[in-house]
Amino acid sequence: MLRRQAQRESAARTYARSLPIVPVRARGLTIEGADGRRYLDCLSGAGTLALGHNHPVVLEAIRGVLDSGAPLHVLDLATPVKDAFTTELFASLPAGLAADARIQFCGPAGTDAVEAALTLVRTATGRSGMLAFTGAYHGMTAGALAVSGGAPDVRVTRLPYPQDYRCPFGVGGPEGAELSDRWTRNLLDDPKSGVAAPAGMIVEPVQGEGGVHPAPDAWLRGMRELTAARGIPLIADEVQTGVGRTGAFWGVDHAGVVPDVMVLSKAIGGSLPLAVIVYRAELDRWTPGAHAGTFRGNQLAMAAGTATLAYVRENGLAERAGTLGARMLTALRGLMPAHACVGDVRGRGLMIGVELIDPDSGAAAPELAVAVREACLDRGLIVELGGRRSSVVRLLPPLTLTDEQAAAVLDRLADAIPAASRR
Repeated sequence: MLRRQAQRESAARTYARSLPIVPVRARGLTIEGADGRRYLDCLSGAGTLALGHNHPVVLEAIRGVLDSGAPLHVLDLATPVKDAFTTELFASLPAGLAADARIQFCGPAGTDAVEAALTLVRTATGRSGMLAFTGAYHGMTAGALAVSGGAPDVRVTRLPYPQDYRCPFGVGGPEGAELSDRWTRNLLDDPKSGVAAPAGMIVEPVQGEGGVHPAPDAWLRGMRELTAARGIPLIADEVQTGVGRTGAFWGVDHAGVVPDVMVLSKAIGGSLPLAVIVYRAELDRWTPGAHAGTFRGNQLAMAAGTATLAYVRENGLAERAGTLGARMLTALRGLMPAHACVGDVRGRGLMIGVELIDPDSGAAAPELAVAVREACLDRGLIVELGGRRSSVVRLLPPLTLTDEQAAAVLDRLADAIPAASRR
């Protein structure tokens, strides 16, 4: 099968290259391959599987729709399944947004929701430019790529995203975040900056693909204050940070920030494709069909999403992710004194990154990161890479992770790092 896949699928495939396994069964944290080997999955569909693989409440919700005879394809028509999903989603939103919100169901991927958010704020403001951040990742379509970190030749103003380990200002901590805030304010208020009034600002509460960099709470509040004061809609990209992943239901909840637009996908579909934007009613200046898509009415995903949102809420899984994630970060930081190749350990909740470096120069070590990923796979642990030069090993386990499973993940990673260093 792997040979046929390599012959038939495009050169753009990614995970299949780094994870040469053929999954045939999965439950919770565990995947079983066609060869009978079992793996602990800390990729979780790139953060999609909040409850892990095939959680009983998700399967029950899907079966319920299938057994009911309800239509599976409904475009954007109202259905009981959609109404239940919207009600559960709105109950979880920041109160300041939920009280006066509108929702747009988009195509099935998060990048389409990003496109919708960009179109929305441009329509509402009559402006076209966007503010985005270094290190950002918002998707693979044209507009989403334009506001992501590696975009060339686009009309987007790139702002410095604060980080401690490789601070763009060389200071890190609160001082580095303050300099980032000051830079942004000066850029927007300087009539000679060359930056016209933008249509919006888009930000990730934690940069995932960018290397697992949590936004400082005070800095994120500063971005909210400065955008509100200047009439700039703030878009929070919660595609990966949403539904309890960071230790709060939404990443912006840590800072108490209420954005104007929230971009949601991944976990909200309960493992199935679903993407929406939720936004303030005053921005709803679209005409019918201004943003459309044939597959906006994924009934199975809405049912699975409703079950997932409710389960996370009712069982306190966001708080659990915060507590367990903090313990895992502490344990991983304990590896640093004995392993000089571990430059930094950071994250929030169950969104964790381990940056690997050359101990002599401090430079990113992408080849070592690849070796660690391979060593993890040899030990039955699935992880992925991210960050600048793909030198950050990322952990995105399901929120249902038990203490015993967390210990097993940490043991396997701790064993893989020195093994990879010796190769």
